[in-house]
Amino acid sequence: MKKLFLVLIIAFGFLLTASAQDYAWQPDKPVTIIVPWSAGGSTDQMARLVASELEGILGQSVVVVNQEGASGSIGTKNALEAEHDGYTWTAGAAGDLGTYVVLDMLDTQLADWNLYLTVANASVVGVNADSPYETFDDLLEAMEANPGEVSVATAGLSSAGHNAMELISQATGAEYKHVTYDGGNPAVIATVSGETEVTTQLAVEQAEMIRGGRIRPLAVLSDTPLSIDGYGEIPPLTNWLPDIQLATNYFGIWAPADIPAEVAETMNQIWEDHISNSEVLQSYATERGALFTPAYGQEAQDLALSRVKAQAWTLFDSGKASISPDSVGIERP
Repeated sequence: MKKLFLVLIIAFGFLLTASAQDYAWQPDKPVTIIVPWSAGGSTDQMARLVASELEGILGQSVVVVNQEGASGSIGTKNALEAEHDGYTWTAGAAGDLGTYVVLDMLDTQLADWNLYLTVANASVVGVNADSPYETFDDLLEAMEANPGEVSVATAGLSSAGHNAMELISQATGAEYKHVTYDGGNPAVIATVSGETEVTTQLAVEQAEMIRGGRIRPLAVLSDTPLSIDGYGEIPPLTNWLPDIQLATNYFGIWAPADIPAEVAETMNQIWEDHISNSEVLQSYATERGALFTPAYGQEAQDLALSRVKAQAWTLFDSGKASISPDSVGIERP
């Protein structure tokens, strides 16, 4: 009996080892994910969950490093300039990655990267809980009555919050006072503290403050209501602006397209076998008001491109981008 038990243990150990060795890439040193925004924001939250998942799968440390600045382009540039060996990744919104080129911040496009998407996030128009704005109509009326005076906190030029407010501005003609921060979390805190009146950052960044009654959500940039655990539903922006053009905001991690083939093959398999079934990421999405949207390869490129097209042309049409998107191959949606 003891011999049989020993045989079973050895066999089980062999299976575990064989499973671990199924991957073409076996990292022999820590892997770094550069988060090009400050700690606590949407990208930071997502990247730390992914890092934890990858550590358990790869059997190697995955370190998250925050390198904020210049709307995320600094950290992204650092990842692009590091060795393309699979040990340095970056993270964020695919829409930002694909539009740095039209903002003349970084000469890179989606095709330069291997994309691994995790969740999709929606921006929420949230106001300080003590503000007089009870509905989205109230906010619009204030902006119309006082052009350029209502302060809106975002994570900076081309951030999710800024793109959301630009869409609203183009659709309504509303003028606002743009106040920028080095990340979504600081922008939300600024609105909670009363430093600004409004934030249009992502639901995942506002969820805790919404649940706690510190931020009053007026609308979500979506054509369907958004449900946040512990709060309830936030009405869609299309209730007020039925013709506004919205595009899904995909988040994930990425590395340069020319990383070693065995690294890409391994990450593809991990996304297929593990990340696509991650209970941790699914729970995060449910709790924070995000969508669980794992994808890689051509599917990820196609999904991200739809957002890039919308974002690039919004920035250009509003005068925020100096380079025409069609001049760099980004067609108008």
